[in-house]
Amino acid sequence: MTILLLPLLLTLGQDHAALGAKAIEEQKFEEAIGHFQKAVAADASDYYSWFHLGLANSAIHKDPDAIASYRKTLALKPNLYQAELNLGIILVENRQAKEAIPLLADAVQQKPQEFRPAYYLAEAYLAEKQFTQAEAAYRTALGIDGKSAVAQYGLARSLMQQGKLAESQPEFVKAGQLDPGQYGDAVLELAAIYEEKKQVDAAMELYRQYPQVAAAQERLGVLLLDQGKPAEAIAPLEIAVSKSATAGNSYALAQAYMRSGKPDKALALIDRTIAAEPKEAELYMIRGRLLRDQRRFQEAANTFFSAAKLKPENVEAWTEMAGMLVLVEDYATAIAALDKVKQLNAETSGHFFLRAIVLDKNKMQKPALEAYQKFLASSGGKHPDQEFQARQRVKILEKELSRK
Repeated sequence: MTILLLPLLLTLGQDHAALGAKAIEEQKFEEAIGHFQKAVAADASDYYSWFHLGLANSAIHKDPDAIASYRKTLALKPNLYQAELNLGIILVENRQAKEAIPLLADAVQQKPQEFRPAYYLAEAYLAEKQFTQAEAAYRTALGIDGKSAVAQYGLARSLMQQGKLAESQPEFVKAGQLDPGQYGDAVLELAAIYEEKKQVDAAMELYRQYPQVAAAQERLGVLLLDQGKPAEAIAPLEIAVSKSATAGNSYALAQAYMRSGKPDKALALIDRTIAAEPKEAELYMIRGRLLRDQRRFQEAANTFFSAAKLKPENVEAWTEMAGMLVLVEDYATAIAALDKVKQLNAETSGHFFLRAIVLDKNKMQKPALEAYQKFLASSGGKHPDQEFQARQRVKILEKELSRK
């Protein structure tokens, strides 16, 4: 933060003020604080020393002390431009923008051709969600310095927050042109808003313009998947994975491969990702789902077990494992997996149903009946097919048990 000093007023009794000013020039801020504290102790009405006490505190990020000193300065010398500006900036930076607005507005009025008060006033309005006022203040700042990328970015955001999406887009682009390193892909913030507003085509068009940005290509690929275009999704997702592989984009690419009739490529991708990140439980969950979708149930069960070993509290891993084991009729191990879910206090109606099936298959009539009844009591009409099956089995089991 650039700070404004006051000219030194050398008078009798201001030795500490002079020493403090010298210390500030030499960037000995702690020493300066000591001198100015002594100066205000000797003369509490010395606004010069209060101001520079605030300045020295702000230089070493003692913001609460700086704020207090600047407030005292303005109480003694109302409307002092340098104090209003410095205090306004610190308040904005400390998320006290509402208090900063009147100070910065007065600073702008005093020096309408100065960039910083106009810019920070815009920042304060933006923080307070006064987007129309923020837009006007950013335009004022840009009228003073049209090459300010940070003000250009602020203008784009203020327009976006007003819902002026089309109008904001060229402003984002201009910010990126002014400072490619900082704002080169800032327009992608707008793409996220387009998605929120269900303007998917507009979002996709923006994402296509940034093939070098992994996150943009990932979103493009995911949106294409959502539109039922897995073959088109492959290229952007491959870019995303090649630039910055994550469990999320690897899974999305694997899904694109699977839905494009390339299951071997899907599995190979996940296996490579697991080789690079062997302790990432979510990768094993992804692999398990791929195998499950290929109806390779035993391999899927083994893979879900690998995920559960890495993260024993993962209820989904134990649940998926149990479901696969039921399909391959490994009932004893399925019960063990369901018991893990029970130990985690995470049983749902679905777990009761799986347990009932396993017990039923093992001719354990009474506990199977109890499990079916638990399922029906907890399902509440959410699983009509399974509820129909459970009711039929309850009738049969009740009859069989009544004969004993």
